[in-house]
Amino acid sequence: MKTFQKPLTADEEKLYLRKYLEGDPEAKNILIERNLRLVAHIVKKYQGIEEDPEDLISIGTIGLIKAVSTFNPAKNNRLAAYASKCVENEILMHLRSRKKCSREVSLYEPIGTDKDGNEIRLLDIMESDLEDAVEKYSLEQDIRLLYRLMKTELTSQEFQILKMRYGFFGEPEETQKVIAGKLGISRSYVSRIEKNAVEKLRRHFRRELPLLKNS
Repeated sequence: MKTFQKPLTADEEKLYLRKYLEGDPEAKNILIERNLRLVAHIVKKYQGIEEDPEDLISIGTIGLIKAVSTFNPAKNNRLAAYASKCVENEILMHLRSRKKCSREVSLYEPIGTDKDGNEIRLLDIMESDLEDAVEKYSLEQDIRLLYRLMKTELTSQEFQILKMRYGFFGEPEETQKVIAGKLGISRSYVSRIEKNAVEKLRRHFRRELPLLKNS
């Protein structure tokens, strides 16, 4: 991969962000160019899959441009942390478009949120490198494991809410608001149950995956 410029210091980043927000287009270019190393770093995580690294850098750069364009210094601490999510999301959307996925669930589909409100994917719960997940486990096997854990480890209420929320088992996908109305509970309660259920699945995936790897 090509050599990239050094990242901006915290003070430099603040300076160019201020200039960009004041309408300086060159400041935007600098913010993008000086964060290209971050894109390359993220792309390294996807070595081993059938994708050209240069293509992934180009795709990740699109995510970086979006990050610079939408970054709000008042809401976020450092651009790099925000940009990392945008770059990864752009790459994952590309991989998802290239992969024939089940209608009900895929490795890249969000299945809930963590305590900070960030989306959690099946891949995150599995806590395995992308190349391991794609090459060592078939999607069908992942789905079977997820469905089994949903049936055996979740309460009936947790099972019902996740099934309705993400369209599992052929159910139509519903918003938290709609689910709350159908069950006669508050939306915040639906959200809390959803997050607890996802965390429970995460713990069981950690325990089950070593067994699958050695089977």
